[in-house]
Amino acid sequence: MRMKMKGADTMNITDVRVRKVAKEGKMKAVVSITIDEEFVVHDIKVIEGEKGLFIAMPSRKATDGEYRDIAHPINSGTRDMIQKLILGKYQEMLDAEPAEAVEAAE
Repeated sequence: MRMKMKGADTMNITDVRVRKVAKEGKMKAVVSITIDEEFVVHDIKVIEGEKGLFIAMPSRKATDGEYRDIAHPINSGTRDMIQKLILGKYQEMLDAEPAEAVEAAE
């Protein structure tokens, strides 16, 4: 998926890797995205909230106890695009699971 960036050509997310979290809880998956086959962002989390699934960008706990994103989109349009792409890949992974379980049982 290509996105327009200010003062530049476009940014292309060239790879999305989703790792499902095995344990129960609100965190459902951990994702890595590759941008333009040159820059990777790891540890984007897929979280199940009260209003449905959303992504949480990688963060670190600061000395004041608050969590701060260490990598994140600058505007909501870019965040929405990344979230839509990641949640789409997550859903594809979930949709593929029953077929894989049936194939393994045969």
